[in-house]
Amino acid sequence: MSAPLDIEGPAAPPRSNGELVFAEPWESRAFGMAVGLYESGAFTWPRFQAALTARITAWESTAEPAEPYPYYLLWLGALEDVLVDLRAVSTDEVTARTEALARRPEGHDHRHGHGHPHPHSSTPA
Repeated sequence: MSAPLDIEGPAAPPRSNGELVFAEPWESRAFGMAVGLYESGAFTWPRFQAALTARITAWESTAEPAEPYPYYLLWLGALEDVLVDLRAVSTDEVTARTEALARRPEGHDHRHGHGHPHPHSSTPA
């Protein structure tokens, strides 16, 4: 069961020549988390699409005309909204984790419990 992604419209992921486009590694991870959770049955795709559409609509109502479209930030926010709504994670947990990640220095070296470090950028994980 693959995610029925929109092809056109504001909720459609950025594409180039029909292929999904990610400007930063965290964007593909955020995309993969949402699709993986959907495919595992954590939530329905219409539920996620509604959350994404709500995030896009809210952003459009406050964005400055020259402001770049932060599609994957809105995608990640929609995923957080769905998970909080399902009580899979609390708003406080999301906030605490976001703040902890934001405090990491550029090039932060994190050990994943398997003996070797993985460098991370300061963008959302």
